[in-house]
Amino acid sequence: MLFKFIICFIAGIGAGLGTGFAGMSAAAVISPMLITFLGIPAYEAVGIALASDVLASAVSAYTYGKNKNLDIKNGLVMMAAVLCFTLVGSWISSLVPSTAMGGFSDFMTLLLGIKFIVKPVMTTKESMTGTSPGKRFVQSVVCGMAIGFICGFVGAGGGMMMLLILTSVLGYELKTAVGTSVFVMAFTAFTGAVSHFAIGGPPDVWSLVFCILSTLLWARIAAKFANRASPIVLNRATGVVLSILGVSIILVNFLK
Repeated sequence: MLFKFIICFIAGIGAGLGTGFAGMSAAAVISPMLITFLGIPAYEAVGIALASDVLASAVSAYTYGKNKNLDIKNGLVMMAAVLCFTLVGSWISSLVPSTAMGGFSDFMTLLLGIKFIVKPVMTTKESMTGTSPGKRFVQSVVCGMAIGFICGFVGAGGGMMMLLILTSVLGYELKTAVGTSVFVMAFTAFTGAVSHFAIGGPPDVWSLVFCILSTLLWARIAAKFANRASPIVLNRATGVVLSILGVSIILVNFLK
């Protein structure tokens, strides 16, 4: 039991920091940890990770929203597009099994971390207002379709894809991008967790409880720090966290 608690707590630290700082899905961190060190079946591990993601993303979204760093309107538009086209991507992927890209999320996490260190996102909220509501709506739909399709096709990388597109394509400043990303991920993680438990049955209760509590704690800490930090400090902190997580996840997956 102690070993299980330690593994879940460590996994929760990585997942919580990734969620609070960058809107990263907890599944990218928790799943390989549970599979490698606790021997939990992959499908069950993903379900536990998604369940951990729900509260962590929700409390992070609340923190970002309270600090006016959340675009709810376009976030809802993007969420609808993501959910619909994830199904399309999953269906097409099932027809072309040879195209599976298991390490996509891991390497994207590492590369995005390096990107934030080398080339920080210094967009301001003032510059975001230059885009008309109509154009922003269309951009949200199109980008949501792209994110959903890619995530469904390769099976991972939703949070990282969303953060990359929000900052690089839609021109969001970093805090609003992360806040909007965790807002969307709270809903997508909930639907994923429910479907996993409905199909695969109830998970290991203690692993679920330990992971949820640890992820929630560290996501709350990370989100509070992120909203108080200056843009340059947040970029550096996010980059370091993502780079460390990316390397760690790749190493853990290598051990499997």
